[in-house]
Amino acid sequence: MSHRTAHPRRLLIASVGALSLTAAGLATTGATAPTAARSESSLSSFLADHPGLRRAQPVSTMAEKIGDGGEGSSGPAQEQYDAHAYPAAGVAPAQVAGARTAFARKGKGSSGFSQVGPDKGTVPASVTYTGKASTVGGRTTVLLPVGPCTNQRCLVLAGTAGGGVWRTTTGLAATPTWSPVGSGITSNAIGSLALAGGLVYAGTGEPNGSSDSEAGTGLFVSKDDGSSFTRVPTALPDGTDLAVGRSVGSVTVDRANASHLLVGTAVARHGSSSVNGGRFTPPGSAKVGIYESLDGGGSWTLSHAEDSDTVTPGTANGGDFFRGGVTRIEQDPTDAATVYAAISDYGLFRRVGSGDWTRIYASAADGDPASSATARTEFDAVALTDGKTRIYVGDTFASGSPTYVAGLLRTDDARAAAPDFALLSSANPADPGRFSSYNYCSRQCSYDMPVASPDGQPDVVLIGGQMQYAEIFTAHQPSNGRAVQRSTDAGRSFTDMTNDVTTNGLHPDQHAIAFAGGATFLASDGGINRLTGGFADRSADCDSRGLTAVQLVDCKAWLSSVPVSNSPINSGLQNLQFQSVSVSPKGNTLLAGAQDNGTWTLNDQGGRTFESVGGDGGQSGFDAGDASIRYHSYYAPQHDVNFRGSDPTGWNWISDRLLGSGEAASFYTPLTADPKVPGTVFDGLQHVWRSTDNGGDPAYLTKHCNEFTGDFDPAFPCGDFVPLGGPKLTGTEFGTDKRTGDYVVAIARPVQDASTMWVGNRRGRLFISHNVNADAGAVTFTRIDTKNTPTRFVSGIAVDPTDVNHAIVSYSGYNAYNPTAPGHVFDVRVNAAGTATFTDLSGNLGDMPITSVARDAASGTVYLGTDFGVLSAKNPTAGATWMAIPGLPVVAVYGLTVDPTGKALYAATHGRGIWGAKP
Repeated sequence: MSHRTAHPRRLLIASVGALSLTAAGLATTGATAPTAARSESSLSSFLADHPGLRRAQPVSTMAEKIGDGGEGSSGPAQEQYDAHAYPAAGVAPAQVAGARTAFARKGKGSSGFSQVGPDKGTVPASVTYTGKASTVGGRTTVLLPVGPCTNQRCLVLAGTAGGGVWRTTTGLAATPTWSPVGSGITSNAIGSLALAGGLVYAGTGEPNGSSDSEAGTGLFVSKDDGSSFTRVPTALPDGTDLAVGRSVGSVTVDRANASHLLVGTAVARHGSSSVNGGRFTPPGSAKVGIYESLDGGGSWTLSHAEDSDTVTPGTANGGDFFRGGVTRIEQDPTDAATVYAAISDYGLFRRVGSGDWTRIYASAADGDPASSATARTEFDAVALTDGKTRIYVGDTFASGSPTYVAGLLRTDDARAAAPDFALLSSANPADPGRFSSYNYCSRQCSYDMPVASPDGQPDVVLIGGQMQYAEIFTAHQPSNGRAVQRSTDAGRSFTDMTNDVTTNGLHPDQHAIAFAGGATFLASDGGINRLTGGFADRSADCDSRGLTAVQLVDCKAWLSSVPVSNSPINSGLQNLQFQSVSVSPKGNTLLAGAQDNGTWTLNDQGGRTFESVGGDGGQSGFDAGDASIRYHSYYAPQHDVNFRGSDPTGWNWISDRLLGSGEAASFYTPLTADPKVPGTVFDGLQHVWRSTDNGGDPAYLTKHCNEFTGDFDPAFPCGDFVPLGGPKLTGTEFGTDKRTGDYVVAIARPVQDASTMWVGNRRGRLFISHNVNADAGAVTFTRIDTKNTPTRFVSGIAVDPTDVNHAIVSYSGYNAYNPTAPGHVFDVRVNAAGTATFTDLSGNLGDMPITSVARDAASGTVYLGTDFGVLSAKNPTAGATWMAIPGLPVVAVYGLTVDPTGKALYAATHGRGIWGAKP
């Protein structure tokens, strides 16, 4: 999810009645029909609505997972895309290519970046779903075993959402060694990998249905097991490129003719560049569908396409979802002339020879535009001993708009004139076996819905998805979560693969399943797991769970065959997607928020690096007077404070007033710890909000608001933030311009006084205050931007440590869409009368959005984060020459921080971890 993730996350509760699954769809059979989700404004109301929860995760995390849990079309990537596109509706490939070229042409500086971590990705027991320590990586989308897999050599390639291609040659070792490969690929978002005749094909762009499933830049081929790639031409006769602005979701090479390629393209929510996704399909993108080349990529034709969505101007997410996207193409395992393809919202298609594509299984959605965001079909084909072909199909069935649930089907003669697909799922918990595959990917099948059967074992099939959170966040657990399930009777019944015999557990959100060397490899939002050693009966574990008779039957079936070893193999897989990084006052400890993988502590006492809290990780910070008091942010204005360092069980909720305000806010709000005044922390919504005592009294917060043990008594609100000043900074009191969808996105407090603050808004408003330490109602802000400054997202503010009225301010977006007020980075000086002078420092940047800015006090060097790396210039002036800092891979940098001691510059990359350099 999602972020996932990248995702429309709110505190939501849904009530769903009993449902029965038929080949035509779902019908309600109980007295309670599905109802719309409703928003909860506090964690106390969530707990009141969910008695009997097992408090094994932070309450806020459980509220997110149970209430929503879905990977959707809004979230941080949508905002990032909007920031790049505004005031246009979308970003054209020409702008992306131009920015990439401009970055590539920059000269290189002298000192370079090196990896800081996390290397091992340690997750303490209290942060996992099983209560056992683990390791984690970032979102991994596809796995490809290459060649024979033995204990001596097992080559596996992994494609990731933001970190590019990774490789290990020791896939069966206790701790496989991973390294980044794939030089020559111009996107870090990998959607597909395919092997044919010693060649490895990599399709860029992620086909999973979420807002940060980034569109790609092409199809690439490698002759050296993935070390390096060259681009395969994908131009169509009309001059458009089938792969640019889309996801190459599947690549199939005809095993009878290596020059015959089939490529499936899918909708991806991209617009900017390397790793961030977005709201709308990039302008000028080719139609999604099945494309074919008979000459190894020299020329292409559209082989088949179904109707897909178009952008709906004025909507929050563009309205162009995943209908018509091709997520999987497979050649028949016994008949090379027959090919199958899954098309989202439509079903399963087949072509024989050079004939037409025909639909052999119609999805329950049947191409309905109303189901475009949720309906998906996935499949896998396997040869039977009688020469026929079996296909397992996962499909989504409507149960009342907008709810969709998954079911599993099977045909044992896929090459028949009209294959018969038998439904293998049932909504009845008392129907042993068939209930296992009912709703198996929960509410986010468009995001994660793998179906896979190993070659030569046609009765074995694995299915995966999100996680059945309601089955694990309860005192009476009927399963271990069923993130991945395995059947050995051709899909009639399944067992739960989530935990092994020693409670090593899987991460939620499973995307890919691969088989090699007797092992099963699983890819998810948390990296890669490997199942080995066979299976064991743990059904006796169900006896002590206090289950009903029906639940006990299901539980014993699910746990009757669990993996002996379900090992996370993520050590060295440094592909976490970080949003920000903060540094302790002494510069020795870092906090960093990772999308969908919590907030991390790096180099804590004893040099420890670990995930301190799960969920989405946004901004973070340290108290100015006591570094053991720490803050972190989930998505939206939802924050915790910890008075015990980064103790995973010490986080206390402090956000009731922020959520209750109803003010608009970004997905990751600009939570900012005051660098000078102990106890003071700020957040930006439509006002700037402030707490002067770390969110509240420690004893009070520990008793009532601790994420694990607090009673969340509604009589005791959690958090004491108050809004500063009278009018909102988005209101007409500060003018009528730059207000559309506006909220605060940047807050900067200089260290040299206790009263000055700079504030930037989403649509380009810029403010300064010289009394933010006054009583809340007396605080005043002066607006200092003008009609000649960009009407674009203020992506960063770096205040001069020698002059509180001087700052470097950066902006996202492209000049091409804002020609009357261009510029990406400005030197801003405010005079005594409160009037600001803006000097454009863009110099040789080119038309390149800036994602973050930092300034080194000692040298005067300014650093800029971009979608491709970090640029720097010493004491820049108009016409500045910006240089690229070497050492970083080509990756988006969303956060830059110079530590308070001036010893290091840190970069939070969106797909390659945290990096550091000497400023």
